[in-house]
Amino acid sequence: MNDRNAMDDVHAVDDATDATDATDATDDAGRDDDVGTGLLEEELRQAAAVLDPLPPALLQVAVDAYALHDLDARVAELTFDSLVDALPVRGATDVPRMLTFSAGEVTLDVEVSAQGLMGQVLPPRPVRIEVLGGPRAGVALTADDMGRFSAGTAPAGPFALRLRTGDEVVTTEWLRA
Repeated sequence: MNDRNAMDDVHAVDDATDATDATDATDDAGRDDDVGTGLLEEELRQAAAVLDPLPPALLQVAVDAYALHDLDARVAELTFDSLVDALPVRGATDVPRMLTFSAGEVTLDVEVSAQGLMGQVLPPRPVRIEVLGGPRAGVALTADDMGRFSAGTAPAGPFALRLRTGDEVVTTEWLRA
């Protein structure tokens, strides 16, 4: 009996070794496939860049979207929207949209109308403001010492505001005008 158990143990070790060798061969083939796939993928990328280049407007949208993913930027939360929070006035037409954003101690009041965009940063301070609006280049504004700013054209479509005060960056949520 002992000889038979010993023989079974030897066959079990041989079977395990054969299975390990088969796995190693599969892993080597898998690595070769990964290298081949990587080379093929790179060739396809180069062909796509030549035959179907990325439109400049789409590239700008991607850059703008990535710029919003600034780890140091704080997102200003929409705390008031006149479309949602205010009671409508009977007979009023072409009423400006009032928005309030908050991020910590910074508050941003914005009025959007057909005449343009204007607002104020509180507490008052000089701030660089960028109006982000999809594929179009952002409109750069500067707030004065009282924190006031304005733009002669209203955003068309989705927009967000990015405020830069020295080292601090605050970005508002995206809204549709």
